[in-house]
Amino acid sequence: MTATLAAPVQDRNPLVAARSQLADAIALLDLGPGMLDMLATPRREVTVSVPLRRDDGSVEVLIGHRVQHNLSRGPAKGGVRFSPHVSLDEVRALAMWMTWKCALVNIPYGGAKGGVTLDPRQYSRGELQRVTRRYTSELMPLLGPTTDIPAPDIGTDEQVMSWMMDTYSVNRGHTVLGVVTGKPVALGGSLGRASATSRGVVHVALAALGHRGIAVRGATAAVQGFGKVGRDAARLLADAGVRVLAVSDQYGAVHDPAGLDVPALMAHVDSTGSVVGFAASEPMDAGDDLLYLDVDLLVPAAVEAVINADNAHRVRARVIAEGANGPTTPAADAVLADAGALVVPDILANAGGVIVSYFEWVQANQAYWWSEDDVNARLAERMQVAWEGVVAYAERRDISLRQAATTLAVETVANAHLARGLYP
Repeated sequence: MTATLAAPVQDRNPLVAARSQLADAIALLDLGPGMLDMLATPRREVTVSVPLRRDDGSVEVLIGHRVQHNLSRGPAKGGVRFSPHVSLDEVRALAMWMTWKCALVNIPYGGAKGGVTLDPRQYSRGELQRVTRRYTSELMPLLGPTTDIPAPDIGTDEQVMSWMMDTYSVNRGHTVLGVVTGKPVALGGSLGRASATSRGVVHVALAALGHRGIAVRGATAAVQGFGKVGRDAARLLADAGVRVLAVSDQYGAVHDPAGLDVPALMAHVDSTGSVVGFAASEPMDAGDDLLYLDVDLLVPAAVEAVINADNAHRVRARVIAEGANGPTTPAADAVLADAGALVVPDILANAGGVIVSYFEWVQANQAYWWSEDDVNARLAERMQVAWEGVVAYAERRDISLRQAATTLAVETVANAHLARGLYP
């Protein structure tokens, strides 16, 4: 009984998935156990207590983490999430995936990730500001525009980044715009940053449809998650002529076999806070049912491990473009491959966010800002080059896109390690 239950639990552990993908890449590259151990182990990780004075005067102690996975190719880079599900293993996995993502799209960063274990919906704006500032102050020795550059993630936004930047700057005695990315434009943010991850997802999703011989105009799609990534992904897919049949958020899912009116749905979410109750649609009995629709394209843009050993056999999409980090587990990958589905891996599909974060960092450090057209054009070019490289490598070695993307990225990081040497 215990053995039967253990496999699905392990399958849904993001760190187990990340290390499994790394081990596969190391084996393909024949780099040996020493390099595997080096790249599987975070360079640095910190757990901090974050005491919070609540609005009612009581004190609550929260737990925060920051993991720097790798620094061989440049400063650490990665998001900060406020979520009740934040754990050290999750942060370790996300930091590792960020290392591969940066290497794959030729961004001179190593991977990092951080978070505080809390549900932001249960805290006031003032309380979230106090959490952010205390968390930032606890991480001051790690952070900096040449050492570790946070960005928004689940449960955080440009306001949280503003608080982080201000806290860091006040402690340094001068304004440091490059210490975080994903800031408001008024504080040195980049035009195009807010929708960058979504644009990257859609760019490679449309390329993947074409690769599979599926015409974009009239193709069908379902988008799981209607937040930072899924919302604009649905809009951009609709703009490209794709019929978005269903979307979901943490509260429920809606469906229209003729295709949802995405702009009207966005307006509904702005006024109500959820996709639930959108008049021009039908509710779905369970949010997970969206994953099993017979569509050309599925965009899982919510959280990790939503497609796993238990449900992968029910997924019918021809193409899956991973907007979230780690939404498909290794066991599910095998099932989807047998079914003939094309999975565009997260470290490629959702790399648009870190690409434009890099652009923002470059602009802030130079105090010279680009037009939105420039940002979007440079993003599209990076995504296209990465897509073509991964597809060519996968075909040459007869491996999946995930194996190809991870192997290319791991090789880049390993070469940096070998070139720098081991100190002392």
